[in-house]
Amino acid sequence: MTHEQIIELSDKYVMKTYGRLPLTPVKGAGARVWDARGREYLDFLAGIAVCSLGHCHPAVVKAIAEQACTLMHVSNLYYIEQQAKLAKLLAENSFGDRVFFCNSGAEANEGAIKLARKYARLNRGSQKYGIITAFKSFHGRTLAALTATGQAKYQKDFDPLPGGFKYVPFNDLAALESAVDKNTCAILLEPIQGEGGIYEAEQEYLKGARELCNKHGLLLIFDEVQCGLGRTGAFFAYQHYGIEPDVCTLAKSLGGGFPIGAMIATEEAAGAFSPGNHASTFGGNPLACAAALAAMQFVLENNLMENTARVGGYFKARLEVLSSQFPFITEVRGRGLMLGADLTPGSADGQEVVAQCQENGLLINCIDGHILRFLPPLIISEPDVDEAVGILAGVLKNLAG
Repeated sequence: MTHEQIIELSDKYVMKTYGRLPLTPVKGAGARVWDARGREYLDFLAGIAVCSLGHCHPAVVKAIAEQACTLMHVSNLYYIEQQAKLAKLLAENSFGDRVFFCNSGAEANEGAIKLARKYARLNRGSQKYGIITAFKSFHGRTLAALTATGQAKYQKDFDPLPGGFKYVPFNDLAALESAVDKNTCAILLEPIQGEGGIYEAEQEYLKGARELCNKHGLLLIFDEVQCGLGRTGAFFAYQHYGIEPDVCTLAKSLGGGFPIGAMIATEEAAGAFSPGNHASTFGGNPLACAAALAAMQFVLENNLMENTARVGGYFKARLEVLSSQFPFITEVRGRGLMLGADLTPGSADGQEVVAQCQENGLLINCIDGHILRFLPPLIISEPDVDEAVGILAGVLKNLAG
């Protein structure tokens, strides 16, 4: 189909839940994608942190092809070899002991919310059901995950929302402590807020959150759906802080481009679930787990965290140079290959920056109209960064007039 035909067909039949850019990717390889017109783009969004090894990585493609020819799906009523191997890999490389598999980050967070409430009911009484999250957080689009999200714009028009959630300012430990009450069962935080604008948690904040949970018998849940699995320069973002959660949620890059989500928990926390408490028909199917196993083995065996830290540091430094050249870039934030550049609202239209970058062969993203977000594949190189920054600099110069 042509570029125009794809857009016309989509506009006619697909629900209008996305504000789409006029781009029709049809092929990808590494950090590059090509559209239906044959135009090439450098992808610094990676499917919103999903394609961590780039597009169509040979290890993932091989695993999917071989598994698809053998067994794609069986029920979780049975033992699944690929699922067991993936759970072992995640447990052995994290704080956790047991893993629940699902299909997305929202599902993983739903599972964590249920687990926290069940754990509290068993250990602290039925009145313990409240969960504290942060303003500017994002935890998913399903109803409970949406309610956990501390951004009113996502919740608008979906009242009544489930009860039991409180929001506090991010990195405000005193506010977090004040929010704990007789009903609290868990604290749910992102070590780095993604959709909220690329805001890193401070060391003392996460340390204090851990101490609060220890003091009051709460579960500490980290949402690493976007920041986990190598993106920050460590396999898990929490590892930068020297503390461990009780539960951690994952998705996005876990499958190397294939849909899969997961919830990791300690033995104590995981023990709250018994057969029938939670389930997912497609969660942990052989095909998804084969893809994820190949992707995660490649990340770990090739220590992509080192590349993420090195190239991410180089990229951040290049963005900071741009900030000195263009005063409307007020701040460059983030860690590893999860970076954001904040534009002065009203001085530069972030969506226009995204559109012009796309027109010049670079794919990036914008949050809230003024925060440019960069989530390139973990295989990205310094020459790729130079190319991306060159395109971005040209666009900013053009917009600056």
